[in-house]
Amino acid sequence: MELQPQQSGSTVVLSPAGRIDHTHADAFKLALDPHLRDCSKDGAALVLDFSNVNYISSIGLRALMLAIKQVKAQGGRMVLAALQPLVLEVFTISRFDMLFEIFPDRAGALAAVGGAS
Repeated sequence: MELQPQQSGSTVVLSPAGRIDHTHADAFKLALDPHLRDCSKDGAALVLDFSNVNYISSIGLRALMLAIKQVKAQGGRMVLAALQPLVLEVFTISRFDMLFEIFPDRAGALAAVGGAS
């Protein structure tokens, strides 16, 4: 899965697209891993722009849970932005909205982490 990384100030914005399900979760995790290493106390913050993700399954949620655990252990910050209504509903039902900072759009997420908009 291509995450289309973009630099915005000191923040890295990743934009996955499509479905993050049993077919694509491993590719999503592999594409995300190199960016997680740099997301530390002294490194770049991460914004995951989910505006083009139309579905996420439990295995996709698991990949995100492992990612946020790693980022928090490193003292970094990773936030989510622009979740589609169905994806946001999955996050709410599974209570993942309590685990992640979620912003309605990319600009709000960048403002929160100190990246340029």
